[in-house]
Amino acid sequence: MAVQKTYIMIKPDGVKNKHIGEIVNRFERAGLAVERMELGMVTPEQAAANYAEHEGKPFYNGLIEYITSGPVVKMIISGDGAVAKCRSLMGATNPADAAPGTIRGDFGLVMDENVIHGSDSPESAEREMGIFFA
Repeated sequence: MAVQKTYIMIKPDGVKNKHIGEIVNRFERAGLAVERMELGMVTPEQAAANYAEHEGKPFYNGLIEYITSGPVVKMIISGDGAVAKCRSLMGATNPADAAPGTIRGDFGLVMDENVIHGSDSPESAEREMGIFFA
């Protein structure tokens, strides 16, 4: 499998509920490397760029409001098959469907606050890293 870079963001609920260390630890235990990590706010412009494909959907405004509501941890993670490996570690988008032992299965409470975001393809990863680490 090829070494890849991917974008991961611990969302405001994950930061607020003090899950940063455990989440980072899970990626590292899986053999992935944290190449860059930054605690900060998502600007409305970054949120709009990142979630552009959802613009016009009923949940869009709430998503933008939520992701800009508090600090997040932005990361670039690398390793063999990093995109797929991170997606597997995160679990299903809806925490109710996420398996126990996954990040969302263990820490997610509701669909609207599901702890973590991760790129879904190498192309998305490149785009998202450009948005958050210009």
